[in-house]
Amino acid sequence: MNKTRFIVLGGLIAIFCFTGFCFSGLAIGAEEACITCHKKVSPGLVLDWESSRHSKEGVTCSVCHGENHTNARDFKKAILPDEHVCAQCHEKQFNQFMKGKHHFAWKALNALPITHVEPDELMEGGKGCGGCHNVGVKTKAERMDLHKRGYRYQNNACDECHTRHSFSKKEALDPRTCQRCHMGYDHPQWETWESSKHGTRYLIKEKGELPKNAQAPTCQFCHMPNGNHDNKTAWGFIGVRLPLPKDKQWAADRVTILKALGVLNPVTGKPTARLDVIKSVDMVRLTDAAWKTQREKMIKTCSRCHSESYAKRQLAYGDSMLRKADRLMAEGINIVAGLYRDGIIKKPKNYAFAYPDFLYFMRTGGGNMEHMSHIDQVLFQMYMKHRMRTYQGIFHLNPDYAYWYGWAMMTKDLGEIKELAKTMRATAKIEK
Repeated sequence: MNKTRFIVLGGLIAIFCFTGFCFSGLAIGAEEACITCHKKVSPGLVLDWESSRHSKEGVTCSVCHGENHTNARDFKKAILPDEHVCAQCHEKQFNQFMKGKHHFAWKALNALPITHVEPDELMEGGKGCGGCHNVGVKTKAERMDLHKRGYRYQNNACDECHTRHSFSKKEALDPRTCQRCHMGYDHPQWETWESSKHGTRYLIKEKGELPKNAQAPTCQFCHMPNGNHDNKTAWGFIGVRLPLPKDKQWAADRVTILKALGVLNPVTGKPTARLDVIKSVDMVRLTDAAWKTQREKMIKTCSRCHSESYAKRQLAYGDSMLRKADRLMAEGINIVAGLYRDGIIKKPKNYAFAYPDFLYFMRTGGGNMEHMSHIDQVLFQMYMKHRMRTYQGIFHLNPDYAYWYGWAMMTKDLGEIKELAKTMRATAKIEK
């Protein structure tokens, strides 16, 4: 009896081991098939995966892409993973990311009125605004719509910084990763950092010409300390916040800017539907508490190298410079708004009000969008390009950008606006 039981038990164990081996062999065989095929189809992706930590820890193709795609004909069955797949292993980073500004990038892009009158290739493809704002999380319906229109690979957020298929932490920690999006016309963070003292020291340190423990703050050091993916700033992208300041002039100037952003009705001064959109994408700090939270975080970060009093003083300089820039900005807006009020500039049909609208950018006609007047374009340049350089330069401790590329250009823009307005009024008077 005991001998019979032993034989039966042994047989079951043998069957279990054999079937386990077979299933394991099938899994391994399937993964090898993926690699063999993709070494011909997309060799660079295979090389990236083979060099990754994932490949060493058993994160194989099927873990992210599923098991339904088995040949060249059924490639559409392959799952294109999104950030929720990454969250299965990286829950902490995912939860932080969902609180940060990058999470809202896609929604912020689609909240802009200009997005819906520009070419899809720029807005939803990988070459224009969509190339950077793709980092934002999309709904399932948004993904399906993109796929129907040919943008099949625009559905992952994590790989904007941790490039697939290596998903390298080292790459994501390199400030040059941030450069791809945080540079140029309307957000010159890279330029202002790279040519600042901080950026200079980083580049020298990279060459090995500074000690390894030399302080050389990067974008990630300041804005994602200790790898925290919940990244926000006190002033946000557009450099405005609520509530209004106690300084009466600055409060009035900020109201004027908010009107030009379409957040306040230029006639009644009351909030428009755009304010709800701004709130929904967490684009600005809406309370003193929210602003102070981000300011205190930055003071704490700066204090890792500097004294707290020095850090507070430098950041206060930035606030003060923003106040002065807003004074110039409001003067320019009011001049152009006067031309709308007097009928010298005709209200474009897309505009909600006869008032400058910064969120339509530099439209030159085409499609269903009317031409933006030249003086409007100069005003927009003053706000989105030169005001940005003024306050980004100050906060990134870059003297040349703060003055010559920022403040000096704002004053030049204002002078041009005054001359253009004078000419336009004189021409309108003659035509009458």
